[in-house]
Amino acid sequence: MSSALLALAKNLAREFPRSPRTTLAGYVHAARMLDKCRAVVAGSAGEYHFNCPLDRYLLDFTGIDAEAFKAFVATGTDDAAVAAWITAHSQVKDEGEIVVWNNKMRDMRLSEMPRPLQQFLEGYIPKFIPPGKIVRVWFDVYDFEEGRA
Repeated sequence: MSSALLALAKNLAREFPRSPRTTLAGYVHAARMLDKCRAVVAGSAGEYHFNCPLDRYLLDFTGIDAEAFKAFVATGTDDAAVAAWITAHSQVKDEGEIVVWNNKMRDMRLSEMPRPLQQFLEGYIPKFIPPGKIVRVWFDVYDFEEGRA
């Protein structure tokens, strides 16, 4: 494991990955996915997972292979290089299509999600979201739980 990767990897047992609203390479969630991937490779992911259902939305949309992404991240490259790699490997080249996808993700309500995710979140939200916080869209779950909103 490279020392560069260890320097960049967050310890997700002690701090949170970036918000899914944070963009990298023009995509929402990409920065969060990168934080989780680095932590998984470095062995500091805590309870976070790489290639989870939210990651799959981005990976499936772009056509990027999770293992290829992970292998590149494991080299210890910085955010700018990862952004360039995502841009080069994404099958989506139309900026307008990316904007539409980003907005769809930002606005995705729980009722629009696949049934297994809705069922999972039905128990997860009352357990991990502070009382009084109303989840309006999927990204709210992460920002409320991690204290950003």
